[in-house]
Amino acid sequence: MTIVSPSLLASDFANLQSEVEMINNSNADWFHVDVMDGNFVPNLSFGLPAVKAVAKHAKKPLDIHLMIQNPDLYIDAFKDAGADYLTVHYEACTHLHRTIKAIKAAGMKAGVALNPHTPVELLNEIINDLDLVLIMSVNPGFGGQKFIEAAINKTKKLKDLIVNKGANTLIEIDGGVNAETGKKLVDAGADALVAGSYVFNSSNPSDTIDILKKL
Repeated sequence: MTIVSPSLLASDFANLQSEVEMINNSNADWFHVDVMDGNFVPNLSFGLPAVKAVAKHAKKPLDIHLMIQNPDLYIDAFKDAGADYLTVHYEACTHLHRTIKAIKAAGMKAGVALNPHTPVELLNEIINDLDLVLIMSVNPGFGGQKFIEAAINKTKKLKDLIVNKGANTLIEIDGGVNAETGKKLVDAGADALVAGSYVFNSSNPSDTIDILKKL
């Protein structure tokens, strides 16, 4: 079954604990938490205190997506805050291999996110070190954006790279995911889907999560 990681960026921040409990009680697999610094992306979102607050109530792994400059400075802090998966952006890491090793040394699963313009071929030399690759199917920074169709072919290319290299890397997609786009992405090789607006704006988020699980 497809891994579903609801994005708390689309949740009701004023009722964050109840949103976390809803995910706990659903068939979702992870909590996707976007951390933005207003520098790497033109927006601000959850910081360390919010991650700690979510971790206090979450009964499923925290899938932390760092959309920040200099992520190396915060690796240990996010481990302490409760992160299980820590994903950094290829575009933000000058020494990506070192960053990935540091994430693993801290005891977390290590992921790399690719912006829409960044080709998967750039991961050729590091794919075997990665637990997860996050393909952005929108430009990072804001929720509720239109899905970029090129992400489907990009997912296929990444799947081919993983298979050819004999890697065990998971493919996660973030941006514009719904039942229609999610089906195309799973067919293309995606293992995990991040869904924000589609889940939290639906009349029954738990049922919506079930729809994605079955893709």
